[in-house]
Amino acid sequence: MTTPLCDKIQPWYRHRWPWMLMAGPFIAVVAGLFTAYLAVTSNDGLVDDDYYKQGLAVNKLGERDQKARGLGLQAEVMQGSDGVQLRVLLSARPDVALPDALTLRLVHPTRGGVDQRALLRADGGGSYTGKLAAPLAGRWHVALEDDQKQWRLTGNWAVEKNASLHLPGAAKTGVDSYPQGR
Repeated sequence: MTTPLCDKIQPWYRHRWPWMLMAGPFIAVVAGLFTAYLAVTSNDGLVDDDYYKQGLAVNKLGERDQKARGLGLQAEVMQGSDGVQLRVLLSARPDVALPDALTLRLVHPTRGGVDQRALLRADGGGSYTGKLAAPLAGRWHVALEDDQKQWRLTGNWAVEKNASLHLPGAAKTGVDSYPQGR
């Protein structure tokens, strides 16, 4: 008398081991497709199209920084209690005429989509006021320049730590030529 080893032979898809072996490659394919989707849809704000032109402009920016130092320019940038209002107190040598308007560029180090530009109007006595589009938080590269783009003051601002930012005649950081004009 012979006894069968298995009473019933099941097809391959009824066993768990083929499915467990196929799960690894399937997960890898899904993860690869998701990564490709993120690469195509996300914005890489750190890469500029005109990086070559920006590299050529570094010398001109250095000249503007030196001009600001030569004029004895210093500024203090203050943020209002609402986080949107800005006040800048600009000082220079006594023989230097202050401009009627200033441009303040705030460049986020890693997220280009949140960069801001504010036009500041003179209130008299070296005081300028303006508004931001959104309140600031975090660390920012700051560039303050006159409306003629003859000089500029640059620096870094950690908004949570400092209620105000003091900009001397030339930046002492490694990013003094960073805020180009995004």
